Amino acid sequence: MKKHAIYAGAASVLLMAACGNHSAETGLTKSGLDPEKFVSVFRGDSTALYTLVNAEGAEACITNFGGRLVSMMVPDRNGEFKDVVLGFDSIQAYFPENNLTDFGATIGRYANRINQGRFSIDGTEYQLPLNNGPHSLHGGGELGDLGWQYRVFKAEQINDSTLVLTLNSPDGDNGYPGNMNAKVVYSLLPGNKLDISYTANTDKPTIVNLTNHSYFNLNGDPSSPVTNNEIMIAASSITPIDSTYMTDGTYRAVEGTPFDFRSARVIGDGIKDFSDEQVKNGNGYDHNFVLDTRGDISTPAIELYSPATGIVMEMYTSEPGVQFYSGNFLDGTVTGKGGKVYNQHAGMALESQHYPDSPNKPEWPTVRLNPDDTYTSHCIYKFSVRN
Repeated sequence: MKKHAIYAGAASVLLMAACGNHSAETGLTKSGLDPEKFVSVFRGDSTALYTLVNAEGAEACITNFGGRLVSMMVPDRNGEFKDVVLGFDSIQAYFPENNLTDFGATIGRYANRINQGRFSIDGTEYQLPLNNGPHSLHGGGELGDLGWQYRVFKAEQINDSTLVLTLNSPDGDNGYPGNMNAKVVYSLLPGNKLDISYTANTDKPTIVNLTNHSYFNLNGDPSSPVTNNEIMIAASSITPIDSTYMTDGTYRAVEGTPFDFRSARVIGDGIKDFSDEQVKNGNGYDHNFVLDTRGDISTPAIELYSPATGIVMEMYTSEPGVQFYSGNFLDGTVTGKGGKVYNQHAGMALESQHYPDSPNKPEWPTVRLNPDDTYTSHCIYKFSVRN
């Protein structure tokens, strides 16, 4: 494919660059998206939809608005392709004035929560916007001080299967120190692997913790809740939370609790067991799991399976933790692709990460980034089928 570099510019140029892989007959992607509905301008920067394909016929559609995965088409046990992520049919639906969601987003500068939005580096205290009760969540505020999920990335699709997104976050952005240059590379590889790699640099000591916030539903139908899916999580402990979803710096063993997914279990088993304080505090599963894989990208940290479709998703990550969020607060107020209403548990997120509030818990793996270092993180979602 011809190399395309996309910056703020004419909508017609954006459309030509972003739509090279969609069906010539219908003008739509395999997932049914109309790329024209993603051509817009947000706060002076141009948005578009990018389509990645591989030899097996899988398809990933991504917008440079928030670096979001919009759709992911993979085959089920019958060879029928299913869209297994939640999202919207048009770019306007992603704009914060219309929906405050993290569907498919690249999260930065800091995924998950920071206690009271405060942290210190070398004796200097920094204050972030509070956008989740008493805490800062996912790196930014809402309409005023937007996190990366509402920023327009520069995009360069270098071939049919690879998209490079870059973003400059200036010193003081949402209270974070240092000019940060970040790069996110989406690759749709053979074997139906969606590979996401992150790098970042800074000119001042700062913190960073990037992730992807896709909501998955391997049933291929968000009207069928993910509670019937089976999940294995290679984690012997979680970092428990209080009623404000903040970690307390301790670990809790999963053995003998609803959080023991070391062997595959149905997600719905235990999700309403509010006799367990942690299930009650999370209104279900909304917890950081401390992975036994310890950053080994060659070993699956998670395996998710839908008995309805036979689709299996293995997750590999270089990170020490993953946030398992079972879509507890989806409540039917959001309508997504194809007019589907997103009710509770319509999708679930699996966010590779360092632990929540790590800047304030020095005994945990560090999230500090110094000017002479490069931040790296790597996550792979591999799709297959089980008959």
